[in-house]
Amino acid sequence: MIENPPLIQIKKSSSRNRPSIKQLKNFKDIPTGFICDALNGYAALDTNIKPLHFPGKNVKHIVGPALTVFSGAADVLGMSIALSEIQTGDIIVNGVSGFQGSAAVGDRIVGMIKNNGGVGLVTDGPMRDLEGIVKTGLSCFCTGLNPNSPYNSGPAKIGYPTEIGGKTIHSGDIIVADADGVTVVPFNKIDEVIEKLHRIIELENAMDEKVRNGLKISQKALNYINTDQVIYED
Repeated sequence: MIENPPLIQIKKSSSRNRPSIKQLKNFKDIPTGFICDALNGYAALDTNIKPLHFPGKNVKHIVGPALTVFSGAADVLGMSIALSEIQTGDIIVNGVSGFQGSAAVGDRIVGMIKNNGGVGLVTDGPMRDLEGIVKTGLSCFCTGLNPNSPYNSGPAKIGYPTEIGGKTIHSGDIIVADADGVTVVPFNKIDEVIEKLHRIIELENAMDEKVRNGLKISQKALNYINTDQVIYED
């Protein structure tokens, strides 16, 4: 028989990583696809985690340090306590073990995230109170909508590594999210990714310019066509 864990475990902010403002600025308006390119093709969370679309409203591009919360299935106590740990610019990453039977959070918590300086919320569960969420203006990424109520009993962990969307996210990792989805830059790879992004942006801009000027097929593809690696069959 195991003992019950503490109701809420919080990793002190002094023990959590946090990227610098200078590092964060390097990711402003960088498409999530570029982030994936810089991390060998794989930086995105599972595609079930999508932007919460508002009718007539574009999805914002957001960047910020992750503040991780593991709430567990059908419980919101951890999120309620995590509000006290938010620093300006944070993106809250709320893991609910992928539970879809109730909302992970609703509009009041979303509003308080905004009031505390948070810029976004990412969760592997659904949300509720869409009209109220729209009014807050906070960027949210989730699996959809479900009006069922979560409990408020815990246990929960704040600031610890959290499994969500096929990734292990640590507080201080950089979250970059846009209309295409959510990507994660591990804290220990931030500078490496920044260095790669300079080259990726250069290459992407150059190719975009060629397409705008009428390019129909890349030279690389043409080179393949002219080798024995491509055959034509009747």
